[in-house]
Amino acid sequence: MGRIFVVELEGRSYRCKFCKTHLALADDVVSRAFHCRRGKAYLFNKAVNITLGTLEERVMLSGLHTVGDVFCCCCGQILGWKYEAAHEKNQKYKEGKFVLERGRIVDEADFYTEFYIDTHPSISDAEDA
Repeated sequence: MGRIFVVELEGRSYRCKFCKTHLALADDVVSRAFHCRRGKAYLFNKAVNITLGTLEERVMLSGLHTVGDVFCCCCGQILGWKYEAAHEKNQKYKEGKFVLERGRIVDEADFYTEFYIDTHPSISDAEDA
């Protein structure tokens, strides 16, 4: 097995919940209205640092699709799936796109929100005298 090269994304991104590896840019979200067995999911134009599982035919709420499960390239957790082919005309827009389950990804903004607290308050000049 070869060496894994991880892509670091610039800008607000979504990461693997388990190992914090970059997965997709917030700008690449197509829809936040998708659902999976475990809850909400997002549809993305692109995803990085993933491996694609075996393609299979799946009957979903929107019809028959050829899909492959998507796994984090670093920790191996299943993250969602990729649409390879849609068999109905009105579903063709999904082809080549990725669905990442909301419960398996984190918004970068969520875990970088920190507050700076000065634990050493400054001493005024009057106190130095």
